[in-house]
Amino acid sequence: MIGHPIGHTMSPFIQKRLFQLSGIPMEYQVLDVPDLEAALPALRQLDCFNITIPHKSAIIPYLDGICDSARLCGSVNTVKVEGGRLYGSTTDGAGAAMSLAIHGLALGGRLLILGNGGAARAIAFQAAMEQRDFDVTLVHREGSYEKARKLAEELAGFARQRGDKHFLVTVKSYQELEDEPPAPYSLLVNTTSVGMYPHPEACPVSGRVMERCGAVFDVVFNPGETRLLKEAAALGIQTVPGMGMLVCQAAYSHKAWYNSQFQQEDLLQLIGEAQAELPRLFGGAGA
Repeated sequence: MIGHPIGHTMSPFIQKRLFQLSGIPMEYQVLDVPDLEAALPALRQLDCFNITIPHKSAIIPYLDGICDSARLCGSVNTVKVEGGRLYGSTTDGAGAAMSLAIHGLALGGRLLILGNGGAARAIAFQAAMEQRDFDVTLVHREGSYEKARKLAEELAGFARQRGDKHFLVTVKSYQELEDEPPAPYSLLVNTTSVGMYPHPEACPVSGRVMERCGAVFDVVFNPGETRLLKEAAALGIQTVPGMGMLVCQAAYSHKAWYNSQFQQEDLLQLIGEAQAELPRLFGGAGA
């Protein structure tokens, strides 16, 4: 995995375990790459690699091919190398959908997405690609309305180009969300960092919002059970933790690299193992 700077990360633990499950002998390392262009000759000698910030968009001009979802999201986190040529994809959206699926949920229905960054884009476009006539509400913090509006316009443009006749993309502030008349959402997805260590006491929305949602999915994986998930569970709402997305998007990397497939029970076991590994990597923060 390449990025800059790179500190503690779950990727080596998860990826090495996935290579063991697939029976492919592979060495997986973390490389700090401050200058992407200078590193390209060495990267072209690898078999494959993952990408994290700040190179997820910067890598795109150097690619020899890119998948449709990565092009829509403007972000790449997985590269396959064939004869020195680089082929990029993003596995974030597919990983989110897989994580929900192994918990018995679908990335569909009336979606409420908190945030409008990279994870929000990936999940929103994945939902749009998986279903016709989608309904997505994007919630923005103060000062990021234009960013949310632009994402909404891109989603609507995608639907129109595909020929969808019925779709709805709505943009709301957190205050508008709190004040709106009660209306049910199928799934709430938190793509923000609210509630992440070292501020696990924070929660992005109130119980008044949560109780209108059929399920709650938090992409934050540290801590393993965020305050959002705790409060949702206390209300009797099904919850999905962020570690599942982290593991499943890594599993999709293997599909892009070697067309590897993994059993659901193996992924669920790995999610538990990764959760148990959190305290060692983050000094008890993940407990």
